[in-house]
Amino acid sequence: MKGLDGVKNVVVIGLGMTGLSVVNHLLRLPQSLEVKVIDTRNAPPGQDQLPASVMLCRGHWNMDWLLAADMIVASPGVALATPELVQAAEAGIEIIGDIELFARAVTKPVVAITGSNGKSTVTGLVGEMAKEAGINVGVGGNIGFAALDMLAQDHDLYVLELSSFQLETTASLQLKAAVYLNLSEDHMDRYNGLNDYSQAKMRIFQHAELAVFNRDDLATRPVSFNGSMTSFGFDSDAYGLVVVDGEEFLAVEQQPVMATRDIALVGRHNVANSLAALALADAAGIEREAACRALRCYNGLAHRCQLIASYQDVRWVNDSKATNLASTLAALKGLELKGKLHLLVGGDGKGADFSELKPVLANLNVQLYCYGRDGHHFASLVEAPLSVDTMEQAMIIAADTAQAGDMVLLSPACASFDQYPNFMARGDAFVALATELQYNVAGAK
Repeated sequence: MKGLDGVKNVVVIGLGMTGLSVVNHLLRLPQSLEVKVIDTRNAPPGQDQLPASVMLCRGHWNMDWLLAADMIVASPGVALATPELVQAAEAGIEIIGDIELFARAVTKPVVAITGSNGKSTVTGLVGEMAKEAGINVGVGGNIGFAALDMLAQDHDLYVLELSSFQLETTASLQLKAAVYLNLSEDHMDRYNGLNDYSQAKMRIFQHAELAVFNRDDLATRPVSFNGSMTSFGFDSDAYGLVVVDGEEFLAVEQQPVMATRDIALVGRHNVANSLAALALADAAGIEREAACRALRCYNGLAHRCQLIASYQDVRWVNDSKATNLASTLAALKGLELKGKLHLLVGGDGKGADFSELKPVLANLNVQLYCYGRDGHHFASLVEAPLSVDTMEQAMIIAADTAQAGDMVLLSPACASFDQYPNFMARGDAFVALATELQYNVAGAK
């Protein structure tokens, strides 16, 4: 296997789904490798699934293991600036991530998606387009399946969502096409400003045959790129929009493809996402007709503006995947609402500034519920906010006061890690309680 010549001793940092996928991949290789795992958590998830031949150090760093390694594979959640990894790097030890291991092993075409927001939607959509075309496709990376687990399934096409964290440790990923959807403030607790964060995402274009950028967010355009480039946006260029007989169409080079009203996904931001997905589908050789069929029927991902309960004309919407400010702004723009919005925000703010929400909330009939570790950062955005400790407490109060025409929306603008293991668990908790509470709303008691 290219890139692992001379490697005998590998240390994996972090267990969980990604760490286990790395371990299992390394053990499947024909060469004999000694694999160890370090996880600073006392009870790391997945330890019960670890093969007996793999040694595990829990609760602390084992520097002897680290400095004796030929290669370190770090999970995305572990920053390269961590002192122990800095020491290992200074000792000349190669540090990579699971996507770099994937890059050194994959033999089939790959397309990849990054951006601050919308990447899960576009990843899922391109995957559905490929399935509609009858392609054996693997969809994963930062969502769904770990990239290395998908390799064992021998797909004919891979569609990867890639975070900035994953791209930091990826250097040789060959892509048929890559898209950088948009840039907004996120993970400022890990990066030295917005430009540092963007440069991590720009790594997606390093070895791409085609770079796709957002014409309406030029921070996504590669400054130096030797391959082909195209773009998407709300004007008529490249992948864009045209109006024919008063009706708006998705278009490629000003040629109509399908009416935007036929897109199953809701919201203006999903028109942009559809154009980006169409660009990747074309690059991957997916039949245009199949891509359009997917656009007409794909309803999106769980935890992303998902209507999960409606009773007495009170809607409960799960947008737990809104883990940053821009995602919540996207959910609020164009919101159709007859009554009051009961908006639940808070969690782990990742050092973000939420002041941009203030003018948007000023135009809404909103009751703001602030919860979690960083909930207090939202309290100054509206008059009379309600501050509680947990999301569940906020939901109980909302159910007691909501009336016909109202919406209870979880769109927290924060990560979940202060109270939940991930945004999926947070969303599942919202869904479970909303399903019970929907019958308690005013007028239904």
